[in-house]
Amino acid sequence: MSFISYLVNGISLGSIYALIALGYTMVYGIAKMLNFAHGDIIMVGGFTVFTAMSTEWCPVWLSVVIGIIVCTLLGVIVEKVAYKPLRNASPLAVLITAIGVSYLLQNVALIIFGSASQSFTSVVKNVAPVTIGGVTISMETIISIVVSVIIMICLTFFINKTKAGKAMLAVSEDKGAAQLMGINVNSTISLTFAIGSALAGVASVLLCSSYPQISPYTGSMPGIKAFVAAVFGGIGSIPGAMIGGILLGVIENLSKAYISSQLSDAIVFLVLIVVLIVKPTGIMGKKINEKV
Repeated sequence: MSFISYLVNGISLGSIYALIALGYTMVYGIAKMLNFAHGDIIMVGGFTVFTAMSTEWCPVWLSVVIGIIVCTLLGVIVEKVAYKPLRNASPLAVLITAIGVSYLLQNVALIIFGSASQSFTSVVKNVAPVTIGGVTISMETIISIVVSVIIMICLTFFINKTKAGKAMLAVSEDKGAAQLMGINVNSTISLTFAIGSALAGVASVLLCSSYPQISPYTGSMPGIKAFVAAVFGGIGSIPGAMIGGILLGVIENLSKAYISSQLSDAIVFLVLIVVLIVKPTGIMGKKINEKV
């Protein structure tokens, strides 16, 4: 029973990693850049929900909606201000800019909220856990798994069946050809950032509800681990991000339970190294041959 409990909690944590990883993998798959400020957008979403819930007039559901909207707008603003001018710059310049945006968001949060961790009230408070087959599962765990599965299904449908989703696929294949076919590349990339940041907003609520503390550094390690999950599953692959996130969460939770809580992070990165040695493209990544 203990093993099943650890497994379920690992799937719950992995579902949150998967939501964050979807943002990484969509931006990389379409814009071919790594947005390392993505983890800090989670932190901003968490503080937005925390602040809204602290007021008497704002109900929980509205606080969550406000948090997601703020994350979405922030993602679009960051893309327009920091990344769009570097659309044709070297990958190194974009990477340095992303790191700079990350530190900027962290330090603004430090100025406003201070460095001390604050208690976050779960959005599903006063809801009793569920016992299934002798295993007690918290409502936060159930909601994290269910929400992640629903978002994964909706996102897959959006990408493959809608006009905007097909435009994203076209831009990911060839920006120049997509532009010649009448697709607005800039708007498509902005939409990608908006969706990825909205997912970060959802992930911030689930993460802070499951682990009820928030600080300016809340998004740093989950952001890095979600990037690992995206690479693990095959960066650029949406199903790969989901699979990579869940596997990463399970590995981390079982490592804490059966090996060492202090070494769990090291074990996660060790597994990534092994996977990349065996299959450099990740679990569901595909090798791309470039024509010269």
